[in-house]
Amino acid sequence: METRRVLLVDAFAAEPLTGNAAGVVPDAEGLSDDQMAAVAAELGASETAFLTDGDGAAGDGDNSAGDGAADDRLRYFSPTTEVDLCGHATIATYGALFAEGAIDGGERTVRTNVGDITVAVDDDDGTVWMRQQAPSVEVVDVDLGRVADALGVDPAALRDVGADLPVAVASTGLPFLVVPVNFLERLGEADPDDAAVEALAEEFDAAGVYAFTFDALDADSTLHGRAFVPSLGVSEDPVTGTASGAVGGYLRRVDAFDGDEPDELRFEQGHFVDRPGHVRVRVEAEGVRVGGRAMVALDGEIWIPDDEDDEIIEA
Repeated sequence: METRRVLLVDAFAAEPLTGNAAGVVPDAEGLSDDQMAAVAAELGASETAFLTDGDGAAGDGDNSAGDGAADDRLRYFSPTTEVDLCGHATIATYGALFAEGAIDGGERTVRTNVGDITVAVDDDDGTVWMRQQAPSVEVVDVDLGRVADALGVDPAALRDVGADLPVAVASTGLPFLVVPVNFLERLGEADPDDAAVEALAEEFDAAGVYAFTFDALDADSTLHGRAFVPSLGVSEDPVTGTASGAVGGYLRRVDAFDGDEPDELRFEQGHFVDRPGHVRVRVEAEGVRVGGRAMVALDGEIWIPDDEDDEIIEA
């Protein structure tokens, strides 16, 4: 067996042990799909990012999309499956690399399973910006009572805002069913049924459900969100970059600000699972940019099993 360096990095966080923890393997060259899956399962983060050179494929099942040269290649694994795109693990990867001086500030082209994306790091404070795909938003016809039952909220909490803010599937690379809720108190009371949430998301070809309210905790925040993604083995994701980008596109599509949309949105998330964090969102003509900072919480090594081994042992 060999060892590889692994990190646990808190993304969209101003201090360690907040935000959304992601695993990061800074050198995944030569690892197979099975090895990456085993490492992700052992680390137990909602997603782990595996970084390789842009010219090479990470693993034997590489299905990257993109034309031309890329600086890096990222693949993402949850504890149970490969994920095509993960915002917080991307922020975590480049925030950690910048903090230790492994990369300079500026832009990089990163190849993912959904295509090439642009990642930029601010020199001044290390904020990582991830440009996602142009948003797609499709308003859907769904029974709000069924959605409320799946989320474990009062149906009135959805019907009160449903006339002005419809339920929709929004995506900037990973689709989410976006569900507006009237008040923070109602959103905080949510007690989702994982099986029902998964069935609802599957029906609309979404990765999960993102419920939000404009009734936020902080005066500077645009909204408060909660993301439920049981299909990926994550009952509730603390702070979700891909969903935040999708919701930014959704808010523009439904004209949520009556033509007076701010240049930058601030989404708060994770407070109800004691992992508070904030996502900066900019909806631009070229697509959606999602930004945040990252803090390294753990830096160590892990044993990598041979492909025929069934277990992985942490060093």
